[in-house]
Amino acid sequence: MTELNLPKSRILVTNDDGIGAPGLKVLEKIARSLSNDVWVVAPETEQSGAGHSLTITQPLRMRKLGKHRFAVSGSPTDCVLFAVCQLMSENRPDLVLSGVNRGANIGDDVTYSGTVAAAMEAAILELPAIALSQQTNDQKVAHWPTTARHAPDIIRKLVAAGWSRDVFMNVNFPDCKPDDVKGINIVPQGRRKSGYEIRECVDPRLHAYYWIGPALSREPRAGITDYKAIENREIAITPLHMDLTHQGALRALKKKFNDSSV
Repeated sequence: MTELNLPKSRILVTNDDGIGAPGLKVLEKIARSLSNDVWVVAPETEQSGAGHSLTITQPLRMRKLGKHRFAVSGSPTDCVLFAVCQLMSENRPDLVLSGVNRGANIGDDVTYSGTVAAAMEAAILELPAIALSQQTNDQKVAHWPTTARHAPDIIRKLVAAGWSRDVFMNVNFPDCKPDDVKGINIVPQGRRKSGYEIRECVDPRLHAYYWIGPALSREPRAGITDYKAIENREIAITPLHMDLTHQGALRALKKKFNDSSV
């Protein structure tokens, strides 16, 4: 990653909660505090849980909402790809910011997250990217001022530090007021004992249908990870990368196959 001069950088903003989401407004404001050249390309409707999906069996439609502001009828991945390869093809963005998601994207949830996937797509396109999420209890209003206050300085510090091309940043803000944040912690991705509640319902014609409900309440595995940082009211920063190869398993398999007579 080449060093960026943020005030002169072109920033692409996207999300997975949709073009009208309050978190997107927060991130737009953050981006405009960093640069005067901000583009917004976000999904027309909410795409939570879309993961790194790409729309290839139907056309995409684009709606222009203002100067450098667009809604796309697709996933967050579609939005980044469409922005970089179509709308901004002659002058690609220098930085991609995704979020601010309503709800944390930590542990196993990063594999489902459209917010994280947008940053991942940017990394595939060799663009530096940061995913930002605000932890919240669904029963109450999100602490958007927490992200609004702390994110600009974190983005500046991350950009100044830099990272390699196959890496992107995942930043999660704790569910507390801005003054109650205890600090910043650079932590690995956590894991939890996974599982989701499946809820069965019956329609008026007496046919069953199902909702994938919230994650089952199970303790995350031990260790100082993104889970623990958020629990401690710290801002969790986790570098993620595109290479999913497990090096230990790779070495073990090579040895076993090389030692095999087959």
